[in-house]
Amino acid sequence: RARRLTVDRDGLRAQLRSEQQRATQDTAALRSELDALKTKQAAMQTEQKSVAQERDAAMTAAEQGAVFFEHVAAEGSANPRSLLIHEVMGRNCGWLTAATARAYRERLSTRRFLPSVGLSRDVLDIDAVYIPELAVDTGAEARRLRAVIDRKGRANVFVSEGAGVADIVRAIESSGGQVERDAFGHVRLDKVNVGGWFSNVFAGLVGAEKALVQKSGYFARASAANAADRALIRSMVDVAVACAMRGESGVIGHDEDRGGELRAIEFARIKGGKAFDARTDWFVDMLSAIGQR
Repeated sequence: RARRLTVDRDGLRAQLRSEQQRATQDTAALRSELDALKTKQAAMQTEQKSVAQERDAAMTAAEQGAVFFEHVAAEGSANPRSLLIHEVMGRNCGWLTAATARAYRERLSTRRFLPSVGLSRDVLDIDAVYIPELAVDTGAEARRLRAVIDRKGRANVFVSEGAGVADIVRAIESSGGQVERDAFGHVRLDKVNVGGWFSNVFAGLVGAEKALVQKSGYFARASAANAADRALIRSMVDVAVACAMRGESGVIGHDEDRGGELRAIEFARIKGGKAFDARTDWFVDMLSAIGQR
């Protein structure tokens, strides 16, 4: 009996040593994986540091909004003196409208045209971009767009769904109307109908024979993520896993206050309503190129 107990005790010791070795190997593997994630994160921060403001934005929505308007622009050739208005989602931030306009113009630069039959870049190009962060001088813009229609037979306008909302609401309420709001007191943009308002205001002033408002929101939101957004998603998931393993909580994103570091940003520092910086170089250059400035 004593011999049997000794054998069992030795077997248990061997089994315990085996479990300890396995646990040590698992721990080493997890540490190696965490180190790899840290290395990937550091490389990502280095190569993306110059575009901190836009890295967490919806590039798929901008790209697909551009694709959407390509079809709208093609339809515009069927009517003389057309005012084509593309309303883009984004509420009080004009970034998506601006980015969609940029994506559309970049796609135009890759196309071939046949000006002899009226298919030129000038005809298909954007003529105005209206966002919440910039006031619109209706009189001046109407005169400019009328000249555009006189020249090329149409005007292509990109409008943020939140552009000019305060002015529109004031106009509606001053005339005795009521503006619907949601449970948080936010104006119901679908009821204000920004694109329709711009159409009503500008159509007569610019001498348009047909005004068409098209909204790309559902089309863009329903699109599959493009390569850029898939890479962004993967990088953020990698960091999220690493943060979870360290017990860190927060919102994964590129922290502009820390040089664009991809990290778990503290919940207390997160809030909505951030405006697009309309002084951004590429946006200013685009407005200049289309004659809006």
